[in-house]
Amino acid sequence: MTSRPARAACPTCGQTGRPVDTITVKALLSVPLTEVRDVPYRFCRTPDCPTVYYAAGSTGETQTFDEAALRERVHQKHPTDDDVFVCYCFRHTPSTIRAELLQTGRSTVVERITAGIDADQCACDIRNPQGTCCLGNVRTVVKRIVESTGAHSGVSRGDRDRHEDG
Repeated sequence: MTSRPARAACPTCGQTGRPVDTITVKALLSVPLTEVRDVPYRFCRTPDCPTVYYAAGSTGETQTFDEAALRERVHQKHPTDDDVFVCYCFRHTPSTIRAELLQTGRSTVVERITAGIDADQCACDIRNPQGTCCLGNVRTVVKRIVESTGAHSGVSRGDRDRHEDG
């Protein structure tokens, strides 16, 4: 008999979560790894839900980890918080993106992250709580800040389609 995949709905908020590799969960938890089970985990990105990772066992029992059990605060849980990383590999926050926009009139954060990815310097699979590339989230933050400041994003069309899964 094979084990069932984790149910899609977060047991706390009912929203569908994305599958996340167990290595991501293990890398980001600050609790003993003996608490991690051999079951598929999902990532809940709903901002007002305290659950970050969840899983359902083969007998239907659920397991959840909230943000307090993680080593990092989660961007999706605080999408407008200036001090929560939006890029965990290169340590960019909305605050640092805003500072560059205000100082230079444009953002090069997407270009710099893309260069890091191309240089094989990123580790989104283990550093980003969602377990995938941050560029979609970064672009959303840049767009929000550009709209609020009137600055230029600096994002070229060629950069938009590469590397992104966020």
